Amino acid sequence: MRITGLETIPVDIPLKPAVAIRGSKGMHDRSPFLLLRLHTDEGITGLGEVSATPRWSGEDAVTAAHFLETLIAPQIAGQNTADIGNITRIMNRTLAGNWFTKAAVEMALWDIAGKAAGAPAFRLLGGPLRDFVPTKWSVSGVEPAKAARIAAWAVEQGFRYLKVKVGIEAEQDVERVRAVREAVGPEVRLGVDANGGWSPAEAVYAIRRIEDLGIVFAEQPVPPGDPEAMAQVRRQVRVPILADESVYTVEDARALARAGAADAVSVYVGKSGGIGTALEIMAAAGAAGMGATIGSNLELGVASAAMIHLALAAPDLATDLYPCDIIGPLYYEDDVIEEPLPIRPGEARATGRPGLGVELDEAKVHRYRAG
Repeated sequence: MRITGLETIPVDIPLKPAVAIRGSKGMHDRSPFLLLRLHTDEGITGLGEVSATPRWSGEDAVTAAHFLETLIAPQIAGQNTADIGNITRIMNRTLAGNWFTKAAVEMALWDIAGKAAGAPAFRLLGGPLRDFVPTKWSVSGVEPAKAARIAAWAVEQGFRYLKVKVGIEAEQDVERVRAVREAVGPEVRLGVDANGGWSPAEAVYAIRRIEDLGIVFAEQPVPPGDPEAMAQVRRQVRVPILADESVYTVEDARALARAGAADAVSVYVGKSGGIGTALEIMAAAGAAGMGATIGSNLELGVASAAMIHLALAAPDLATDLYPCDIIGPLYYEDDVIEEPLPIRPGEARATGRPGLGVELDEAKVHRYRAG
């Protein structure tokens, strides 16, 4: 089966105001996306999704569409859709970085492969290693009392694992975590996520202040790009360190391991440039003695489905220690797929249908089309 072309569709769906996330990079209250249809000569169409929020993904719908239509499409036209690794190499030679953009093509190829085989994508990835994906809720970095109410609500919904956004102002960060712990009690597992918002000194100060609250991980405590700085933090605290913005590639994971900077890595389909590379990053982390989880850029249904298939089949996930963040669809007023994914508080499942198991709802695509 050969690629004959691609189509891009920008969409913008509002988040539910009550759960919009404030973090060290500001308020995440809207998420533009670029949907992708990848066409073939046998009439099978694959779906992909680009997270197009620049301050989070570093990419937007305009640049993603331009690169897909003018650079990538001519290079992959006529390629065999089954050779996903080769097409990934072609995209990497054609375009540096822009991982979320290239991931949309790669996830569409897995969608096509599954549809052609009449099997869910997770079966093509080696088969399911777990029945469902354990997940956690992300508590916004708002004032402590409001964060506590959000956390209590999430527990009422069924979540037993939360992470609290920090990295905004150290003293209030500490008070926010304390308020959340008091609201949810001692049995709920609680992590924190700074999104690189602390300096090393602030990270050590804040983490030490909250260690006795039963914090089970601190995610990306310092800015990416300096593994030794994160290693310094890790050496001075008792809480396991989880790397997120620090790891986009296999070499990033190896650099973190060499520095002794992290106990685990957070991998996305989008951030890694696709499912295949995400598996390679997890394997590299595992070989170096680090765990792995799957993070989130608050994806819609298409990319969330790809993440579920990855999570079901990934052998190097440490979901018992670090449940995944496959919760994006729960944050939005609506989605663009025909049927909601089987995501509920605390767990995410695949639909069981071929490929990624989702199809676009054309009326919703029209309703939320941007531009």
